[in-house]
Amino acid sequence: MDDSTLLQTAVPLLTEWYRISKRTLPWRGTRDPYRIWVSEIMLQQTRVEAVKDYYLRFLQKFPTAEALAAASEEEVLKAWEGLGYYSRARNLHKAAKTVAEQGFPSTWEGVRSLAGVGDYTAGAICSIAYDLPCPAVDGNVLRILTRLFADESNTDDPKTRAEFSERLKRVYPAEAGDFCQALMELGAIVCVPNGKPLCGQCPWEELCRAHRAGEEERFPVKNEKRARKIVNAEVLVLRREGRYALEKRTEKGLLAGLWQFPFFEGSAPALGEIIALKRARHVFTHVEWHMTGKLAEAEEFYPQYVWESAETIRTAYALPSAFKAFMQWLK
Repeated sequence: MDDSTLLQTAVPLLTEWYRISKRTLPWRGTRDPYRIWVSEIMLQQTRVEAVKDYYLRFLQKFPTAEALAAASEEEVLKAWEGLGYYSRARNLHKAAKTVAEQGFPSTWEGVRSLAGVGDYTAGAICSIAYDLPCPAVDGNVLRILTRLFADESNTDDPKTRAEFSERLKRVYPAEAGDFCQALMELGAIVCVPNGKPLCGQCPWEELCRAHRAGEEERFPVKNEKRARKIVNAEVLVLRREGRYALEKRTEKGLLAGLWQFPFFEGSAPALGEIIALKRARHVFTHVEWHMTGKLAEAEEFYPQYVWESAETIRTAYALPSAFKAFMQWLK
């Protein structure tokens, strides 16, 4: 069976499997492009289970693009607090202002032009909201397709992504939304990224060339991962008269523009009497922070910081989850 026939045969098997086996998720069953857009942005580099509650709370607070556009950046970041990759929230907010003025675009080019929307997200929105044959090819889709074809192309090469996108365009069914989500679902619950795939549950078990060769885990072919950079840092939770010190990170780099407790790569200066110590680690994509937190009674209200009560910090300031281990010190 040649590649073209193989993929044409695989499409109806997958869509039928999806209709029977798909999970019930809060963003499924809607054609509202705003809701689909919010879900796709949240799901970028984030697990489904982590997104569910955030998605529901976010839509309760910002049920329309107009409501999101009218909010302040601080409100949006607070609603996003703990979900990570905060540039997504900023881009969502920025794009919502465009959508509020011009309406939600209905073409791939229009959706792709929104801030923070790449090829994959544009394809997913257009397929699911409008049934347009616009492939959404990410690492999950590349994994299942390279296994189906036993294709040794390097999936870190943009050319590979483009080639698989073109293959999919030629076979997209009329139910483009179901097919797009079926590819995502297969990669999420059967043809999984870590560990052995659940081939006995796969609608492509008899078609998959990698499975037939017993080489499922040899695919996809990728570049070797670089080791994460280790950053040793100290975090000061400075307390004075029931208020705590906060500072804003710079507008560029990791966690740009977000609030944090005073953070020092290396050693922190002595700004008060140390009351408690706590060690914590936070893993980013390419960096690990190894932190020593110090709760201290500040000697004065240092003017370089903003001083707020514990309640105000919890309700009004978006602190990244990297500092979650130190939040329990706020009383």
